[in-house]
Amino acid sequence: QLQLVESGGGLVQPGGSLRLSCAGSGFTLDNYAIGWFRQAPGKEHEGVSCIDSPDGDPYYADSVKGRFTIFRDSAKNSVYLQMNSLKPEDTAVYYCNVDVLGNDVWGQGTQVTVSS
Repeated sequence: QLQLVESGGGLVQPGGSLRLSCAGSGFTLDNYAIGWFRQAPGKEHEGVSCIDSPDGDPYYADSVKGRFTIFRDSAKNSVYLQMNSLKPEDTAVYYCNVDVLGNDVWGQGTQVTVSS
């Protein structure tokens, strides 16, 4: 069964950091491009970052460029999103996503709340 599980969300003050994890099962994440998306209440689904395969080239939305970093850990079959200098507008549910041979796989999401 193809599955993604996100973790690492929480409540953080503005300027703080969080690291989100996206763990895969049923397939090898290194073989596929992995994307992070987010959705805030009342806002559209937004692409945040993705990492290509096999060269690992990253992409970042302008809103997070310079603050977020996406990277892989092959040994853990996981992709991470390091989020620094968090802002209140980063508050959202964050999801990871992969297309595995036509199967569009999403995790359950992890809530990130940036508030003082």
